[in-house]
Amino acid sequence: MNIDAVLAAFDEQLRRTGEGEGAENPEPGRAPRVLNTVKPEWAAVTWSRLDEQDADEVIAAQIGRMAGLNLDWEWKYYSYDTPADLPTRLRAAGFVDEEPESLMVAALDELDLFDPPEGVRIDPVTDAAGVDRMVAVHDLAFGDGSHRAWGDALLRQLQTAPDEVAAFVVMAGDEPVSAGRMNFHEGSDFASIWGGGTVPQWRRKGIFRALVSHRARYAIDRGFRYLRVDAAPTSRPILARMGFHEIASTVPFIHHA
Repeated sequence: MNIDAVLAAFDEQLRRTGEGEGAENPEPGRAPRVLNTVKPEWAAVTWSRLDEQDADEVIAAQIGRMAGLNLDWEWKYYSYDTPADLPTRLRAAGFVDEEPESLMVAALDELDLFDPPEGVRIDPVTDAAGVDRMVAVHDLAFGDGSHRAWGDALLRQLQTAPDEVAAFVVMAGDEPVSAGRMNFHEGSDFASIWGGGTVPQWRRKGIFRALVSHRARYAIDRGFRYLRVDAAPTSRPILARMGFHEIASTVPFIHHA
């Protein structure tokens, strides 16, 4: 896989369209320096190209624009963004950086795919009951109990734009033990996977890679070329063994309301 070419395609096809969320240029009529997405439950700067002369001015303008939302919002920073000291400038403007993740991409025709281990199955999530199971899994897997609002947003998307999203829960009998979702970015080469949280007692059994594989097969059936994930350090080595490549790093910088 040509890393430089894939990164350029990712930047043009996904970031500059707001990950399929309808990014807007806050300065219509001018070449964009930032693009952002504003929704009731989530707002973010999804792409930026700044220079040393205007970076602080543009950051301040974005803070002013988002001030009326009464919502924590995110500046999605990638390691190739400019200027080189953008993280320092964001911190100085009041942003708090969270844990870095690895932007990893796989060519779908090069992935090693795996089936679920014996005794578990992967069910599609299509309704409120399925979303409730996903929320319960993520609260146990990530240990913070913060996923209800995310689940409500997922349910709305499943109801209003079912062709753009798919979600799955891994079941051991009647017990939900893992869950994850994916987005289909039509008009691009990419599908994205998110989540993949497994409850502690079911880890190290091959469930994570089976759930990645299940979503990869969906992306292949939909005709996509690449599968993208923002990977935490714990999942990065598993994904690398499956055929994912790290093409950049990414850090969410949060501005609290």
